[in-house]
Amino acid sequence: MSGKRPRKAETILSARGIVNRFGKQEVHDKISLDVVRGEIFGIAGGSGSGKSVLLKTLTGLHQPNAGKVLLDGKTIETIGPAERASLIGVLFQQGALFSSLSVAQNIMLPIREHTDLPVPQQEKIAAMKLELAGMSAETGIKFPSELSGGMIKRAALARSLALDPEILFLDEPTSDLDPLTASGIDAMIGKLNQSLGVTVVVVTHDLTTLFTLCDRVGVLVDRKITIDTLDQLLRSDHPWIHEFLHGPRAQGAMTARKQIHGNR
Repeated sequence: MSGKRPRKAETILSARGIVNRFGKQEVHDKISLDVVRGEIFGIAGGSGSGKSVLLKTLTGLHQPNAGKVLLDGKTIETIGPAERASLIGVLFQQGALFSSLSVAQNIMLPIREHTDLPVPQQEKIAAMKLELAGMSAETGIKFPSELSGGMIKRAALARSLALDPEILFLDEPTSDLDPLTASGIDAMIGKLNQSLGVTVVVVTHDLTTLFTLCDRVGVLVDRKITIDTLDQLLRSDHPWIHEFLHGPRAQGAMTARKQIHGNR
């Protein structure tokens, strides 16, 4: 874990009493959470626990059956598209880049939609965001089909940063990547959080991401959410949480944590 904490625990995102159901199946039963400005907040859980549904609910892309989401003190449905775009950046699970557009054009899309900046300035911003995401500005002329899986994630992250959002929502940013590429993505997310002060909410099943990156983690189990630091969650006596955090795959993540942060 990063071990840092904002000087003042100011809440940037709140969810209260969130209920999500699909037909007769209830996925979330009155879930509540608060995300502190500047932290990296992880969301974990088993298959079918509704991790991505919760992320879509928090970003306003999915309307819950009950409950409300507050972003910067306002209910999310009352925030207009331009203001929401300036507050929120989203990296979707498969990148969701437009195949017919170059990488630079993909990054420029939200800029073009929500600002009146001239094209040369949009291009300059796209190049800057690519470099922030660990890619050369020259990559901007390529098309998504010419990129590796890791580069697609980085390009999508660059697009999510286009309007300098206050909070980033990342859906499985390291899925389908080899361990070396995945660790590079994790390191980049940590660097962006520290250098820009951007708040990060990350949905992941990658234990290394949870162990090395997140300040706190919300674990979705039995339609509820359990939120704490990883140190506290490791002491949980809930069977699923215990098995998840102490199983064979967790050992490698714990080793990675010690290599990065030492024995704490």
